[in-house]
Amino acid sequence: MDNEYKRLIEDAALPPEALPSDLFFNEGAEREVDRAKAAVAGSYEAAFARAGERLAARAVREGINEIEGRRAALRAAGEQVPPVKIAVLISGSGTNLQAIIDRIADGSLNAEIALVVSSRPSAAGLKRAETAGIQTLTLSKDIYADPYTADEVIATELFRAGVEFVVMAGYMRMVHSPLLASFPNRVINLHPALLPSFQGAHGIEDAYRRGAKVTGVTVHIANEVYDQGPIIAQEPMRIEEGMGLEELEASIHAVEHELYPQVVQLLADGRVHVEDDLTVTISA
Repeated sequence: MDNEYKRLIEDAALPPEALPSDLFFNEGAEREVDRAKAAVAGSYEAAFARAGERLAARAVREGINEIEGRRAALRAAGEQVPPVKIAVLISGSGTNLQAIIDRIADGSLNAEIALVVSSRPSAAGLKRAETAGIQTLTLSKDIYADPYTADEVIATELFRAGVEFVVMAGYMRMVHSPLLASFPNRVINLHPALLPSFQGAHGIEDAYRRGAKVTGVTVHIANEVYDQGPIIAQEPMRIEEGMGLEELEASIHAVEHELYPQVVQLLADGRVHVEDDLTVTISA
């Protein structure tokens, strides 16, 4: 195993599940990575074929409307709707992950977190997952060096875990076609501003520096265009006179912790539908 990567994981006091397989560090791994890079260079279809034709076919079949339609039908028939199975992607502290964990624990959110994926072995959110008994996955820095290879590995693991929706919660890497095409309109993202305003990595600070009087939080479907996917929900908040940037950040995060679990519950109830024009309707 790469000594530096192992040291980072040990310093973070992570559980054994957070360790990537030795496959990613042995000599065969280099050949595997090279093979994956060559595959994705041609087309996504060729790259994903490594995961098996069955998985690729399922990815094409299972769009958000199909999954939500089945859930809505169960609810309309008065039958018990099973917990929606999600994966949560993180890079840092994992406070939104914790908000989802807490809502599941208190019974207000009908969901199951099948896997937590972190782009960093030192992410504090991994400890939150460990405490909750949730399986985690981190990839070696060599795998993450190629974003298409990383997303292919992640997509394959999410399929194996039976994930229905991918929930990005402070995941500081852009997702690409291997993940987006595997979960069509099923990769959900959180943005700390009212899209389409203040797109990008600094939405809170950009709104504050611009002197905006109203900002908020957006939950949207991720697609190939950064911060421009279909909007599921938004929650506005006023920027009060005299409010400092740190106070605004804290207020935005508090809104996130309420809104994100609510959206996951909408998905669990089968209430989210993406229209042909890529707008989203929420059924009663």
